[in-house]
Amino acid sequence: MTSSAHSSISPRLKILLAWVLVLTVLTGVVAWIGPDRLLAPWRLISAPSLGLALLLMVLSYALRALRIQRYFIHELRGQFWPTLKLSTWHILLNNFLPMRTGEISFPILMQRYFTLPASRTVPVLLWFRLLDLQAIVLLGLLAAIWGMGLPDAWAILVIILVPAPVLIFLARHRVRRVIAARPEGKWRGRLLGSVDSLPQSIAHFLATLGWTWANWLIKLLTLAWVLAHVAPLGLAAALAGAIGGDLTTVLPIHAPGGFGTFEAGVVLALQPFGLDATSALAAAVNLHLFVLGSSLLAALMVLLIKVPGQTEQEREPR
Repeated sequence: MTSSAHSSISPRLKILLAWVLVLTVLTGVVAWIGPDRLLAPWRLISAPSLGLALLLMVLSYALRALRIQRYFIHELRGQFWPTLKLSTWHILLNNFLPMRTGEISFPILMQRYFTLPASRTVPVLLWFRLLDLQAIVLLGLLAAIWGMGLPDAWAILVIILVPAPVLIFLARHRVRRVIAARPEGKWRGRLLGSVDSLPQSIAHFLATLGWTWANWLIKLLTLAWVLAHVAPLGLAAALAGAIGGDLTTVLPIHAPGGFGTFEAGVVLALQPFGLDATSALAAAVNLHLFVLGSSLLAALMVLLIKVPGQTEQEREPR
């Protein structure tokens, strides 16, 4: 076997082994909890309630698509449905691929669907992730303070995180001047491109921030509602658990399918609320299955949406 063949097979083999390991552990967890105990909470949720929760998750996907479309309004005007398809598949790949490799799909799909180069879309993705992290952490801190009565010192983190994106936005011109004064080079060009990708007006900045918070409020409250129905938890505890799980999907550490890392985030966030380990793990697995199921459902719903490249091909004479 040649070295090139070995190098092409090795990454696939690593992914396969990772999935085998993850599914083996998941099978062991299900056997330890007990399939009946795991499925029992779902029998108590009515079909209309579950349908509403799935609908709200799809709505959060639509809000993410709107954030992308409105950010690139000049290039994506009138392209909401293709943007929804792009955003939904990006979320799906992020959920199932390990170590945040699903993020690569965003610049690839933006190039394929709308011919936008990675030099424009990657910095915007990083900006989105900063806003996402701020929203999740702030909501988590507020849930912790509300649910556990943490000391006022925790409020300092809230005071620091609230203005963080605002300070970056206000400092963009000064940062650009500093970078532009540096000698010519590829890193100088990349850094200038990253700064130029930030919102160029207050209205643009506030709109992006608004779409971000609308998405996360709907998504996390929906996940908290589901978690409160599959475990004996109050709203504050359920919100903390939902945030703990979703935070693992934003951080670089991410197992295939999120299995293990998502559950660890939920269980860790639920520890201060006195839920026993078996119940917390069962609730985490059920919440994770709901997240993965809703992303698969959304991906199937947008499967038939045509993207600009497909539309142009159909218009060309055969």
